[in-house]
Amino acid sequence: MSLLDRRPAGQDGWTALFRGLDVQRHVVGALIMRELHTRYGRENIGYLWMIVEPMLLAGSVTLIHFGQRSHGEINPVPFTLTGYCVFIIFRSIISRAESTLEANQPLLYHRTVTIFDMLLARALLECAASTATLCVLLAGAWAAGMAEPPARPLTMLGAIAAMGWFSFAVSMPVCAATYVSKAVAKFVHPVTYILMPLSGAFFMLKWIPEPYRGWLAWSPMTQMFEMLRTGQFESVESPYFDPLYIAGWCLILTFAGLLSLRIVRRHVHLS
Repeated sequence: MSLLDRRPAGQDGWTALFRGLDVQRHVVGALIMRELHTRYGRENIGYLWMIVEPMLLAGSVTLIHFGQRSHGEINPVPFTLTGYCVFIIFRSIISRAESTLEANQPLLYHRTVTIFDMLLARALLECAASTATLCVLLAGAWAAGMAEPPARPLTMLGAIAAMGWFSFAVSMPVCAATYVSKAVAKFVHPVTYILMPLSGAFFMLKWIPEPYRGWLAWSPMTQMFEMLRTGQFESVESPYFDPLYIAGWCLILTFAGLLSLRIVRRHVHLS
């Protein structure tokens, strides 16, 4: 269902577009609240688990790397925090994509709810949780004297937004493929763990010798992490990322994802 399909009768053009966007905003907001309630509930600390859970994971990984020698002026604590928290965005969105359709399939009875909305709601929730976790942990590390504030905040936010967009774009074909074939779902988690050491979350391209550096530089994820480190550290001016290249990958994957959702929707039967 497109945004124009959500318009009331008699509306067209820009009015219909903005009306459709408003309807979709309410639908996605409702799906986010539903996801929060079903995932975390209201017991114990409730919705705070949204940031406490990734904070425990990121904090544990950072402690493992604590005490390692610095690479020049790059402190290992903020380096590890930024890398792992941003990679969590990718891992969480992709891992939860496989169960999105089955868990929310009855909601498709409602004409205004689409598979796209379900995936978008989960992606926004994961992005918000990981970004909030990163902010809290970086603020704590800064207060403890183990980190500095981001040198270029807008560049850093751009890298985080790019990772969210990229992850959401990949999650669409993943959702479609895992719904059609259960065998595909068996590979989702192993692939995300294999990608972690190759993504650039824990290294910079300038540390990698050729020809491996050139090969890794083709990866949009590696470029996103180069962009992230340029935003975090004053001493980093990485020549290995191109925002247009990253955006091109995201656009192509988004188109492929929308096409895959359109195809799989024909195979979803509501009983």
